[in-house]
Amino acid sequence: MSKKLIKSGLIVSFMTLVSRILGLVRDVVIANILGAGVASDVFFFANKIPNFFRRLFAEGAFAQAFVPVLSEYHTKDEQAGVSIENGETRKLIAQVSGTLGVIITIVTLIGMIASPLFVILFGFGWFVDWLNDGPKAQQFELAASLLKITFPYLWFVSFTALAGAILNTFGRFAVSSFTPVLLNVCIIACAIYLSPLFDNPAYALAWGVFIGGFAQFVFQIPFLIKAGVLVKPQWAWHATGVKKIRKLIVPALFGVSVTQINLLLDTLIASILITGSISWLYYADRLLEFPLGLFGIGIATVILPSLSKLHTKQNGQEFSDTITWGLKIVSLFGWPALAGLMVLAQPIIMILFMRGEFSQDTVLHVSYALFAYLSGLISFMFIKILAPAYYARQDTKTPVTIGIKAMAANMVFNLMLAPFFGYVGLAIATAMSATLNAAMLYQGLKAQNVFQLSRATLIFMFKIILSAGVMALVVNYLSPSLDFWLNMAFSERVITLVQCITFGMLSYFVSILVLGIRMQDFKIVSQR
Repeated sequence: MSKKLIKSGLIVSFMTLVSRILGLVRDVVIANILGAGVASDVFFFANKIPNFFRRLFAEGAFAQAFVPVLSEYHTKDEQAGVSIENGETRKLIAQVSGTLGVIITIVTLIGMIASPLFVILFGFGWFVDWLNDGPKAQQFELAASLLKITFPYLWFVSFTALAGAILNTFGRFAVSSFTPVLLNVCIIACAIYLSPLFDNPAYALAWGVFIGGFAQFVFQIPFLIKAGVLVKPQWAWHATGVKKIRKLIVPALFGVSVTQINLLLDTLIASILITGSISWLYYADRLLEFPLGLFGIGIATVILPSLSKLHTKQNGQEFSDTITWGLKIVSLFGWPALAGLMVLAQPIIMILFMRGEFSQDTVLHVSYALFAYLSGLISFMFIKILAPAYYARQDTKTPVTIGIKAMAANMVFNLMLAPFFGYVGLAIATAMSATLNAAMLYQGLKAQNVFQLSRATLIFMFKIILSAGVMALVVNYLSPSLDFWLNMAFSERVITLVQCITFGMLSYFVSILVLGIRMQDFKIVSQR
């Protein structure tokens, strides 16, 4: 089991790495064209709204409700010796795709038509200025216009996520992991070739989102045909499988939306703060998403189908062992990522973004937000492993209750910290609520006798943290002062950064070997 999970995890992580690298290239291009001002604030806003609904209808609540049920159907068909063409699995896919299609089409049309209302709801500061002819009035009008272009991305990506969930359940992880590459390529291409055609380059980027969504949707169709699961969608609101998913998805919607609502609340508050706040938080979040997506989301992608099958087979011990494996893997890579980004945040931001409209002052603003977000990196990763342990058991109510408590805490943290620390306070609040969320998820699993950290696992994590600390000291010693970084040529910055990262990684892996961590620590020993 552990070898299969490691192989699948490596595939997803590699594809995610390619996507994240292109995502950074995309952000470099955007930073060069837009910087961190009015246009960038509005584009990131217009891109965030459909992504919010994407995580609700596609990659988030839907996937967490659909994958366990699909895995259950697929496992039963396999045990009965029924082929894909004649099994209940194919029928379920047809019913779900048709029902989801009708709902998502209606939501997308409403989003396009009512785009000004969404801007009022989540960019209220801009709306107030628009009513009073204030300095941010143009941001309200631009946001409403861009949202009409970006909202159809929701339709494309919902079906992309449906196809990805199906292929992942069948053990074909590479395809769905690669599709984000297409989105990044399309945005980069539009930024380079279409932006000169518009007075405001934000329009070119919005069309890049639209085209990228379409490319992702079309790309997966041949693989569905090959797997024998490209079916004719049918409306089936009252079908048994759809009813089961509906029952699971309603509380899951609240659970997944917690993080997204928190981010939108941050955007709402940031729209009231000084211009640039939304962009500073965006760039910091993008750097945080690199290790989170590469390790946290990558492992979570492969762990949900596995946990769902183990639950169907009623294999409780291996279920617990698999959660332990996931936490160990994200700890192995998460802690050094946290330490490295903390020490090298400003040099990395300089190298990636400091050109064109992206100034030295912007580097400092982004780094402050990144420091705040990083305090919650491990918590974000642990959530990605612990939450699937509930969804795999078709328990969506518990994480929802926990999520609502975390959301309420985040609101309180925002109100406490934003008046004193501005946009940095919003990032701190997000990290604090994530830590609270992770702690409550763990306590819930422990109370249900599903999972508990063993003494050996706690010792393992302590060794990882200690090794990451050694790495941070080495990198900090090798890294020049901020003034020195600023006076370097670009090529010199890159060489120095690579040297710091290389010696940092060497010191980390030497430390974990000296402390006795070996490959067998990552095996799932249970074979029950």
